Amino acid sequence: MRKLSFILLLLTIFSSAYPCTNVIVTKGASADGSCMLVYTNDGEWLFPLSITPAQRHLPGDSIYLTNRWGFKTAIPQPEQTFHVIGFQMNEFQVAVGETTFVGREELWYKGKGLEYWQLMTLALERSTTAREAIHIMTSLAEKYGYSSEGESFSICDPNEAWIMEMIGTGGAEGVVWVARKIPDGMISAHANLARIGEVPLKDKESTLYSKNLISFAKSKGYYDGKSEFKFNEVYCPATASSLRYCETRVWSIFRRANPEINLSPDYHRGVQGAERYPLFITPSHKLTQQEVFYLVRDHYEGTPFYMGTGIDGGPFETPNRNRPLSWTDSTGQECAWERTISTPNTCFSYVACCRANLPNHIGGKIWFGVDDTWYTCYHPVYCQQTRIAEPFAHGDLNHYDRNVAFWAFNFVSNFSNLRYRDMMPIIQKEQRYWEEKFLSQADSIENRALKIGQTDGIEFLTIYSTKSGQNLHEAWINLGDRLITKFNDGYIKNENGSPQTAPYQQSWLNMLMQKDDPNRFITGKQKKGNEYHPF
Repeated sequence: MRKLSFILLLLTIFSSAYPCTNVIVTKGASADGSCMLVYTNDGEWLFPLSITPAQRHLPGDSIYLTNRWGFKTAIPQPEQTFHVIGFQMNEFQVAVGETTFVGREELWYKGKGLEYWQLMTLALERSTTAREAIHIMTSLAEKYGYSSEGESFSICDPNEAWIMEMIGTGGAEGVVWVARKIPDGMISAHANLARIGEVPLKDKESTLYSKNLISFAKSKGYYDGKSEFKFNEVYCPATASSLRYCETRVWSIFRRANPEINLSPDYHRGVQGAERYPLFITPSHKLTQQEVFYLVRDHYEGTPFYMGTGIDGGPFETPNRNRPLSWTDSTGQECAWERTISTPNTCFSYVACCRANLPNHIGGKIWFGVDDTWYTCYHPVYCQQTRIAEPFAHGDLNHYDRNVAFWAFNFVSNFSNLRYRDMMPIIQKEQRYWEEKFLSQADSIENRALKIGQTDGIEFLTIYSTKSGQNLHEAWINLGDRLITKFNDGYIKNENGSPQTAPYQQSWLNMLMQKDDPNRFITGKQKKGNEYHPF
């Protein structure tokens, strides 16, 4: 019953496509030899992290899954399903992530079939490797139908990292998909636009695909069979707006992982004939876990696309923008803010670390955080632990509760927009303190777990993880209390607790004078019609 409730919860929270960002790091590209997967889930909902324990099933047992269109599918259960943390990682260190690209909308079948998040969950419950997860997801979609939009998946285990892209056929039968293994020593990223271009059909070791990959495209008139076949161009043609919204994020991840490749912004700005970004790149050096955290902490700082300076950022230099990000001006011209990697709309994010040099119960670790990646603080959750820290295990988006981790972090991030420039140093100091503490403790904690055996080690890691989550939650409640005490009614209290006025930034005031009617602000002048009328 618990599993069914979890699936119904997923149905509710995934009732519409959410824009997300993924980064995939192969073990040869990481400093500690781990495969890493970063998944930001950028939707307005609250995700209580849960555990699905391993279970044995009797012959004839089935799980019943209902998609967002109300169609129910019965899936026979295998003899054994595995221990899963959320829908992120299982007991064998298989981790999954996703971003939705939609693609050709006529191929989105809104009838009977499985949704992408159901495929992810079923794969984690049934697979021991990334390749096996790919086989399970694709075979289930082919057998029972696929009722989701176009989707990019990240799939990792301790040895391999894959990107797979899948789209429906517009009907109840069939699905089109392709998967490519990321070459060891390289990284990849995807962000709501199909990224797999060329398909090395003869490379059976690192390329997997459906039998209808090309023939279906020909039958629909998407591909003429003469030019080189590219999955993304055939099944997800890019537009200027989708490039700006999606590929800017990929560009920024790649430019920071390896500044020397000097990728041009022309492609994500929609310049005609600009070269596409590669599916994967080699980073300038092997990335640490902390560096991977910061790959998804980004508003395009240091680029022309940063929105936290000038008149864009306002008097307190905030780069955050509320949805919708686009609008039409008075002349009918379409305009848009940048869609940054760090966004106020993130529900949760995680960094999965899959490590072949350690037993599964220690090697599989999720660095889990709630709310905006810029503000969040990641704490460790191990793939076989049996309990979740209570503040991260419950909550309701419609009821504020400071005992829930999401609300503690969400309060801090929302409140900081009042004086972003002044509050961020305080928040980031707290963030660095806790993350560096958890990272520095990792070796000693994991070495102890290794020495005491698997059963005791799992319990030891469970206690450590839940205590870490509880301490982190308490720290963020205290941080919020300190911020609202120090920054109150537009004042900033000094070290003695005395409220001090803080002037607006002069450069912003100067721009305001240039953009508006300066007579509006100059004292001693009053325009006709602006007389003050008392009550």
